[in-house]
Amino acid sequence: MKHHFNFSLKNYNTFGVESVARELIEFDEEEELLKFFRDNIPENKLILGGGSNILFTKDFEGTVIHYKKKGIEILSEDDNEIILRSHAGEDWDALVEFSVQNNWYGIENLSLIPGTVGAAPVQNIGAYGVEMKDCLIEVEGVSLLELKKEILPAAKCNFGYRTSIFKEKLKNQFLITAVVIKLSKTKKLNLDYRALRDYFQGRNFEEIDINEVRKGVIEIRQSKLPNPSELGNAGSFFKNPVIDEERLSYFQSLYRDIPYHKIGEAIYKVPAAWLIEKAGLKGKRIGNVDVHKNQALVIVNYGDATGKEIIDFAEMVKNTVNEKFGIKLEYEVNII
Repeated sequence: MKHHFNFSLKNYNTFGVESVARELIEFDEEEELLKFFRDNIPENKLILGGGSNILFTKDFEGTVIHYKKKGIEILSEDDNEIILRSHAGEDWDALVEFSVQNNWYGIENLSLIPGTVGAAPVQNIGAYGVEMKDCLIEVEGVSLLELKKEILPAAKCNFGYRTSIFKEKLKNQFLITAVVIKLSKTKKLNLDYRALRDYFQGRNFEEIDINEVRKGVIEIRQSKLPNPSELGNAGSFFKNPVIDEERLSYFQSLYRDIPYHKIGEAIYKVPAAWLIEKAGLKGKRIGNVDVHKNQALVIVNYGDATGKEIIDFAEMVKNTVNEKFGIKLEYEVNII
């Protein structure tokens, strides 16, 4: 365990904004975490993983909890499936790479998503037609309310689009220490998403292997998304809005090129990036903040922008889209 006071979080968030935590505690084991909290119960606390989906708009006057333990292990397997357990501090893409190298199918479409394994269920991370909930069996962790270890099966995690019980009801009350996932040993590729279909256009899908899918996802992401180590960002800043069939038909009468994805009976998801671009904001820059030129869903810190400057810019984007389309975008990034 490491205990820090008045600690800079600039290197603990991919936006690279300056924020000072009154206290930061790093843990490697569940038992030391439980022991500490049985003696010290901070009122204001924040569970922080890799900081890839967070924006600090001010200093944090409380206790930041950072769980660091890494490692991946096989719990069981048969001819068709394998069950893996990964500690929360493990890098998410390292888990994906490990799975792909072994030809275990299920999370290859989630390649190159930044952050830790422990943060993946919180956000129910997703990309290219796949979400975390599709492979998750259970989440292990520590209840900071009852100060005991708990295991939550996937069915009790209340997964939704970029949300979960850990982001809502149990926000900063349940520290995830490990996740258990089930992957297929039988070839099962999801190439339904348009970007992947376009990438493999002209190829026989039956001949494509899992390594090619990972390579394709990485190349697509790198062509659109800036590297946080070069340009501060948190990936997708906004959620893709959901609209009904009547609303979609109205937009189609105005914009024949509007993309959409059906997610339910007469329910459709429209890309927030398309709305932002149509609102004339792609590449828009104010000071050190802009909408990225290659992906309108990403807001970038070009230098020493403060968290407040970034959130003010994001509000401008929201207001502009709402004025043009009557759609209120929601943040995917957690605002602190």
